[in-house]
Amino acid sequence: MGIRGLMSFVEDHSNEFFTDLKLRDTKIIIDGYALFHRLCFNSNLELRYGGDYDSFAEVVENFFESLFACNICPYVVLDGGCDISDKKLITLKDRAREKIQMAHSLSIGGGGCVCPLLIREVFLQVLIKLQVCFVQCFSEADRDIMTLANHWNCPVLSSDSDFCIFDLKTGFCPLNGFQWRNMNTIKGTQNYYIPAKCFSLDALCHYFSNMNKALLPLFAVLCGNDHINLPIIETFLSKVRLPLRATSSKGRRHHRVLGLLNWLSHFADPTEALDNVLKYLPKKDRENVKELLCCSMEEYQQSQVKLQDFFQNGTYVCPDALNLGLPEWVLVALSKGQLSPFISDALVLRRTILQTQVENMQRPNAHKISQPIRQVIYGLLLNSLSHVENMSWSALPHQPLAFSEVERIHQNIKTSIVHAVELPKDHSDLSKLTKVSFVRRKMLLLETLKVKQTILEPIPTSLKLPIAVSCYWLQHAEAKAKLHHLQALLLGMLMGPLHAIINSPRKEELQEGGAKMLYEEFQRVKELTWPGRRLDLDTAHIFCQWQSCLQMGMYLNQLLSTPLPEPDLTRLYSGSLVHGLCQQLLTSASVESLLSMCPEAKQLYEHLFNATKSYAPAELFLPKGKSNSKKKRKKKKGTTWSKNRVATASDPRCLYEGSNRFGLLMVENLEEHTEATNTE
Repeated sequence: MGIRGLMSFVEDHSNEFFTDLKLRDTKIIIDGYALFHRLCFNSNLELRYGGDYDSFAEVVENFFESLFACNICPYVVLDGGCDISDKKLITLKDRAREKIQMAHSLSIGGGGCVCPLLIREVFLQVLIKLQVCFVQCFSEADRDIMTLANHWNCPVLSSDSDFCIFDLKTGFCPLNGFQWRNMNTIKGTQNYYIPAKCFSLDALCHYFSNMNKALLPLFAVLCGNDHINLPIIETFLSKVRLPLRATSSKGRRHHRVLGLLNWLSHFADPTEALDNVLKYLPKKDRENVKELLCCSMEEYQQSQVKLQDFFQNGTYVCPDALNLGLPEWVLVALSKGQLSPFISDALVLRRTILQTQVENMQRPNAHKISQPIRQVIYGLLLNSLSHVENMSWSALPHQPLAFSEVERIHQNIKTSIVHAVELPKDHSDLSKLTKVSFVRRKMLLLETLKVKQTILEPIPTSLKLPIAVSCYWLQHAEAKAKLHHLQALLLGMLMGPLHAIINSPRKEELQEGGAKMLYEEFQRVKELTWPGRRLDLDTAHIFCQWQSCLQMGMYLNQLLSTPLPEPDLTRLYSGSLVHGLCQQLLTSASVESLLSMCPEAKQLYEHLFNATKSYAPAELFLPKGKSNSKKKRKKKKGTTWSKNRVATASDPRCLYEGSNRFGLLMVENLEEHTEATNTE
């Protein structure tokens, strides 16, 4: 939600509407969606290369460490799927178009704010690591946030202007006035606080002739928010003479906000004001408009949901979700963020919106490659759809096995019909999916990704899913990946294991020095990618396709109750690093030279490369200028394809023998690190 022009208006009048706070020793309810967007866009992070997730994770950790230092106890509340009424669909489509334009701008060297594809999942992983309490609502979270904040008498942290309308007991702190990077100490003590601004609803009402607070929801819907945008309201605004109190440039910029608030301040209550609005409309439209306005005003009232129950007992009741008759395990997994809102949208609306990345706008959108994975997801969700009631099915596709996908086409959007895959009977009842054996669930995942289990056996547990996804990615002609793309991607995956070695108590045995040198070399490559370098659109598109495969692979894995462990995304992919490595591998460096300083990393790389190369098309290994047919005749198992590149690896059997046990130690250390993280 959000009210057009309101946030900039109140910020322009900060002296009248805000008070200074020294925030410490309190609970605080955080709008998770607003926070991760703010941290992503206001931390000088590189956005062109598909996400530097390690850098983003560090920013998120620093944010919460600042809160902990001030004894502020955060509770993060995240939006879930779209409302069952789908009343925001027009707004969501408009935003999708805007993101496409911003992604295009970034792709050609301009500015723009587009979240990397997996930013939300990375944010959740950091919350789990730091043991920050969080909940994912069934749909939009604003009302639930307001209700919880009033129950606990604590402030809300967000950037959503709707919180200027909600009657919050302890106030609303906008993120752009929350100076978490500039902690101060209370004079004469060692106690830290965060300087913040707190919006005062009473001050706003006082400014407008002590207007009744109850009039503000009507102001919000007349001014225009995400839920309502009636053209007929423009009829009212064109006929009524909105009184202004200012003639400055600021006043003219906020003509609608100022005028509506001044006009509404003349009425005693919403009923009187609404009757006066309807007078300006044709009689035939009045009843329908009145019903729509009243319904939209309800969005600013207390929620029936009690999120405090979730934070105290691990579960809560959401009436809207219960009315749909969805399986209990699905509702629990959604509330804990173990299933994505993507799943909720597919389940409830049979419609999903595919997020645009910074990709080549002249090519089919990067999500095309992962459509077969989504079709399996849709197949798993189909059985429960018969339980979904109270829906406007006439607005949905008529095909019994069809789902709608809102996707990019060139620089616009279109809605495509995608058919679900019909699955075996033991997978056809969503309510019993968790009772299907582990072996069967894992088999479905690997069959969808077209990967044999034996290929993954030498791979560290935390990298099995990314490698399985990479095998899927390589098998699809749309990817058009080259050898240096695969090499750079796999080298980037070494960052997590290298970090684990550097921070391991077994540093000496694992020859930590070499790992540290390689880690620092990768950091140098990453930093060199930034300054003014032109984006290679084809390379960007290829890695966007890989990220789409990983995203959908993770969603399917989650729906199947994680037969493969979830990877640590915070050090799995760094776009700046991978793009920089691509450039180096094409010009000067080789895999062999890069890994020479760290035998452990070299051995693990060989594991990863051996697993993926068997699924790569033959042309991936062809030197430039050679025909496919000639190369296929010459190609032999174990061949090194370039003098300057390690294209293949040693026989896997020798990786665990004699002096080659470095690779095994690295794998074991990564397994221990993963287990410790999961235990936390």
